[in-house]
Amino acid sequence: MTEIEQIDRLREELHLHNYRYYILNSPTVSDQEFDHLMCELQELEARHPEHYDGNSPSLRVGSDINKDFRQVEHHYPMLSLGNTYSEAEVADFYERIRKSLNEDFEICCEMKFDGTSISLIYEDGKLVQAVTRGDGVRGDDVTDNVKTIRSIPLVLHGEGYPTRFEIRGEILMPWTVFERLNSEREQREEPLFANPRNAASGTLKLQNSAVVAERKLDAYLYYLLGPELPTDGHYENMQEAARWGFKVSDTMRKANNLQEVMDFIHYWDVERKKLPVATDGIVLKVNSLRQQRHLGYTAKSPRWAIAYKFQAEQALTRLLKVTYQVGRTGIVTPVANLQPVQLSGTVVRRASLHNADIIASLDLHVGDSVYVEKGGEIIPKITGVDTSLRPTDSEPIGFISVCPECGSPLVRYEDEAAHYCTNDTSCPPQIKGRIEHFISRRAMNIEGLGPETVDQFFQEGLIHDVADLYALKIEDICQLDRMGEKSATNILQGIERSKEVPFERVLFALGIRFVGETVAKKLVKAFRNIDTLASASFEALTAIDEIGEKIAQSILAYFSNEQNQELVGRLRTSGVCMEASAEMGNSCTDRLSGQSIVISGVFAHHSRDEYKALIERHGGKNAGSISRKTSFILAGDNMGPSKLEKAKSLCIPIVSEDDFLQMIQED
Repeated sequence: MTEIEQIDRLREELHLHNYRYYILNSPTVSDQEFDHLMCELQELEARHPEHYDGNSPSLRVGSDINKDFRQVEHHYPMLSLGNTYSEAEVADFYERIRKSLNEDFEICCEMKFDGTSISLIYEDGKLVQAVTRGDGVRGDDVTDNVKTIRSIPLVLHGEGYPTRFEIRGEILMPWTVFERLNSEREQREEPLFANPRNAASGTLKLQNSAVVAERKLDAYLYYLLGPELPTDGHYENMQEAARWGFKVSDTMRKANNLQEVMDFIHYWDVERKKLPVATDGIVLKVNSLRQQRHLGYTAKSPRWAIAYKFQAEQALTRLLKVTYQVGRTGIVTPVANLQPVQLSGTVVRRASLHNADIIASLDLHVGDSVYVEKGGEIIPKITGVDTSLRPTDSEPIGFISVCPECGSPLVRYEDEAAHYCTNDTSCPPQIKGRIEHFISRRAMNIEGLGPETVDQFFQEGLIHDVADLYALKIEDICQLDRMGEKSATNILQGIERSKEVPFERVLFALGIRFVGETVAKKLVKAFRNIDTLASASFEALTAIDEIGEKIAQSILAYFSNEQNQELVGRLRTSGVCMEASAEMGNSCTDRLSGQSIVISGVFAHHSRDEYKALIERHGGKNAGSISRKTSFILAGDNMGPSKLEKAKSLCIPIVSEDDFLQMIQED
């Protein structure tokens, strides 16, 4: 047997072992034997790069090469489901279906898994693309990361699958993995993930697929789409998909009447707590695809499906103590540390108390027996206190007066519920938070960096503020764990490219309190460069449209601080843009002055953000929703039906992309 033939044999064998282990839960080889076969395959593939296969089992381990996520339009829009929290509304849904169809029908009952939605495209039995839900119209291509999830087949088994089809499902982080990950983060004093859904979503968007592989994500698939599906039955199609190698929940059942639907709901309202992954309800679908087409869609969701959400589970436990966390803007958030209690499938040890007013309203004492529930089955919160169980010597909990991280005094501003740490220049959580804000997509958009990398650089002493990013060297980064030369090069290239970011985004990236994207643009239009803005008076600032006293005072405080002045100077010396471009000044017109414009749809020539910038550049105002004050709608392809209907009812003009560009004379 040639080495090429050995590679093909090993790939086929390892695909089969993955299927037996992760889908059938019946492995036929030991972990050691599996690892031996994988090493053999990797060695052979390294000797024969010409025989590369994008769906090789060896790709399950991921890569440390950072990649951008490109946007992909969904062939079938990914709509959300209508939600209900009562059995009466489930009965109403069933009755509507009965009257609309006027014929026999079945309801497919499924668990509503609480993860992050994914769309998988297969061609000729091989995975070719994986796309996140995004905004429902388009999402991010996360194919490389999804290939690391071992319960998702790279190559299908059996036969009878269509030449090309799409299958949708949920990417999940099992409870055991979630708790282990948070335990590791807690030991490293890193921020904890709030819930498995957030952890799964954040993991799926990591640019390092090797880290994604380590997180051991799982997936359940629940919906098959395409022009050549095996049967007219949704349930039957999913059973076929299971035979092709997909992980389909064995909790799925068909119901022939309303009582069977209710029986399914009642059973899983209790038994779901035994499942290895998070669930937050039941999904009910008309089983026949023909009947689904007959029932159709509303503007936002299918008429043939509904999600029944479980009521939040409640537990009684003991409040051990209250600790405090500091955020990017200096907000200090109290956290209840609880005697561990099982709640909705996970062990709850903490619950957010939000602010001092919440603590006061609950009249919390140390040692109190408190009722804890998960809002929407996710975020633990204290909903009450059983004062009859309160220890006689317990003390009421008073809010702290100094920062738990740096010891600086806390302040509470008028008309705000939050307390703030006043040390905004050297409080560690604030520093890291500001760096994370600085590198974010809407700010400096530094690719290759994320919260985990920022924390690693900070802990190693490589960065103490945002200006330190521009002094990083390749040898500084290469010495760190999981940071090879390629990763270091990508990070430094991303930092270098950020010097081209326009001044209005730089100003937003500085993280001046109350200066968001819109305010930053208005300031740049008025003052043009950082020096003029830094020396602006209170009167000059408040003379600008929408700049009130609170924002003006925050800007004055920022630029009066010597450390901030030094920071801005170092950024300028590093080459970061500190003045408005000549192009911005020259291209400003009043062609759209006084007009309120709503953007809707998908565009060919520019992104939605670019169109928002063009509207502002020409004196217009971006509006988020349609009202009688809307001047016109800039409409691309796939404009939302509800927006279109509302525009027609209010007689609001619809302007195409090309007509808009002609209107402002830009292309």
